[in-house]
Amino acid sequence: MNIRATVSKKPWILAAAVLGVLALWMVSGIFQKPELKDEASQVAATSATESGTVPVQVERLSAELIERTVDVYGRTAPARRISLAAETEGRVEAINAARGKLLRKGDPILTLDLRDRQARLRQAEASVREHETAYRAQESLQAEGYVSETEIAATLAKLENARAELLRARIDLNNRIIRAPFDGFIETRDVENGDFVRSGDQVATFVDNLTLIVTGSLAEKDVAFISVGDKAVAKLITGQEARGFVRYVSPVADESTRTFGVELEIDNSNGELPAGVTAQMALNGGEVLAFPMSPAMLSLNSEGEIGVMTVDNASLAKFVPVTIEKSTSSGVWVSGLGDAATVITVGQGFVRTGQPVEILNPQPRETALAAETPQ
Repeated sequence: MNIRATVSKKPWILAAAVLGVLALWMVSGIFQKPELKDEASQVAATSATESGTVPVQVERLSAELIERTVDVYGRTAPARRISLAAETEGRVEAINAARGKLLRKGDPILTLDLRDRQARLRQAEASVREHETAYRAQESLQAEGYVSETEIAATLAKLENARAELLRARIDLNNRIIRAPFDGFIETRDVENGDFVRSGDQVATFVDNLTLIVTGSLAEKDVAFISVGDKAVAKLITGQEARGFVRYVSPVADESTRTFGVELEIDNSNGELPAGVTAQMALNGGEVLAFPMSPAMLSLNSEGEIGVMTVDNASLAKFVPVTIEKSTSSGVWVSGLGDAATVITVGQGFVRTGQPVEILNPQPRETALAAETPQ
């Protein structure tokens, strides 16, 4: 009753008691060991603070000979795209092929009206026959001395002129039909039935989509590894994949981007691959000695270089820059570590170059040697 009376008269005593209990509970939590933290990282951080020697775990890696892969992003495009122009004048009489339809070389695309072309052809043929007859007659008379050399030369000139006119008439008649210059597709058509066109007017755009070109840009560090004729794979954003070969590498870098243009040629004879879509080229850059590892083992130094922390024969940590040569679903392949290296796999984030380390997973001496210096 005395306690209850005291509390009722002085309620601040109860509040102070509650706050005290809460404070004790929170303090006890601070000193409680966090079981979910990585044990190796805790030991490394504590040791680095107390003695300067950092416990780490390492793995001895040996280089393997792999095919270097150079990844380049680009776009697909038709191997050829040309503008078809009329080579004679006339009115469009017929549209012979639809857009998107596969045409073979020589197939008609559109036809212009005949106009007087047939009549001019017959006139030119008659003129040639006339001058051929006159020339043969003069040849006979020349043998008897009745025709001079000058006269027969003039007759021959007229004959050749008539033959030239006949050839022009035949070409003009043939040009009224605009044909496919190679196997491919009509991409766009600029005229319709009844339109009048003059010589030189564009009538359609024609593309060779049976062969695709993937164009991209090579970085300066990669251009030395890629050559014309190298095999490559292109992965389209559509999910499709195709194999091809490098058909062109620019000999001069672009002044603004400092990259080199590259073209990959792909067979698309079945017409299944679209042009104008994003694609990733995986170019074969030759063989290279590289190490397989998890991306988690990579780190950056103060200069922003990608590398790994290694251990030398004096048990000192050393940062070694590396080059990523290939990426796969299971990890990366890097070069720059020589033929073999002892790489820190746990605790690399707590060490710096020159800092002594203690290996927590000791290995036989022959397998725990220091990382070799890259040549």
